Amino acid sequence: MAEIKLTKVVKRYGALGVVHGIDLSIAHNEFVVLVGPSGCGKSTTLRMIAGLEDISDGEIRIGNRVVNGLPPRDRNVSMVFQNYALYPHMNVRENLGFGLGIAKVPAPEIERRVNQAAEILGLQPYMDRLPANLSGGQRQRVAMGRAIVRDPDVFLFDEPLSNLDAKLRGQMRVEIKKLHQRVKTTVVYVTHDQVEAMTLADRIVIMRDGHIEQVGTPAEVFERPVNVFVAGFIGSPPMNLIDAVVTTEGLRPAARLADGVVVPLPAGVSVSEGQRITLGLRPDDITPQGHGMPGTGETLRLEREVALAEPLGTETILFTRLGDKEIQAKMLNPRVVTPGETLPFVVDLARLHVFDAADGRSLKA
Repeated sequence: MAEIKLTKVVKRYGALGVVHGIDLSIAHNEFVVLVGPSGCGKSTTLRMIAGLEDISDGEIRIGNRVVNGLPPRDRNVSMVFQNYALYPHMNVRENLGFGLGIAKVPAPEIERRVNQAAEILGLQPYMDRLPANLSGGQRQRVAMGRAIVRDPDVFLFDEPLSNLDAKLRGQMRVEIKKLHQRVKTTVVYVTHDQVEAMTLADRIVIMRDGHIEQVGTPAEVFERPVNVFVAGFIGSPPMNLIDAVVTTEGLRPAARLADGVVVPLPAGVSVSEGQRITLGLRPDDITPQGHGMPGTGETLRLEREVALAEPLGTETILFTRLGDKEIQAKMLNPRVVTPGETLPFVVDLARLHVFDAADGRSLKA
């Protein structure tokens, strides 16, 4: 069993703290994605699991072993890097088997494992080619194959798709998901791309400034972000975040925006008169009338002038203003919209998020 457990793990470079006492448990066969902006500590955390970085404090367990002092070769992990790290003078077959040869694995076993990895990844037609004669996607599959042949307890991926174009990244996401289903082992995957995180992960770990902000399934972090940072980071297009002040003049608490619009707050939000809050509204939940999904309950209707329209085929992203912010709204089954045109918009109030403006935490129950 290849569970991974990080307990109070710290990484410092001299006086500079990079990772600040994080706790994380990853189950056997789980696909966990570490995601966050550049410099948040996600790659450093991965490298500490791999043994490529020493930890400054805390404990890392892989299976039933504490691996703090073990070198990478003794942890039975395989790492796939952003830059592929292939030997340019070796063909695909030699690249796949090189590490096994160094480990003095018998030649028949090397051949069996290499052929098995090539079959899993569709590399059989390219076995005699040098890396220079492969596409970016083929090189990445070779890098993954080199990890597979080691039969590791854990696969570690460090932004493996960042060098590929958008179409190829989509194809390789599918390849990596299929690989996990076939080899059935623990995967820890680092990316700054939240779309990769949402599509690949069993659970997502969202990091900022060396701290873990939230851990949850893709649905959990999307539907119930714990703070403004997570809300703004997860989702494409990102969540609209609008400053407001609580008013309790009516029958229920509401948010008064800078432009005078009053938005009733969802049930279960604990607020007080005059409190400064941030409303979170995903583009999917503010749509032109007749061009959105059916609402989940109470709605608010607004007329707004469209500043810009971005047609995307089956949907169009509309830019307008609400409060003192430019926001994005999503138009399904779109028609041509002219900048300056005023449209009636429908806000799904049940899906409104409410955050404390002082500390950013979610105020929804």
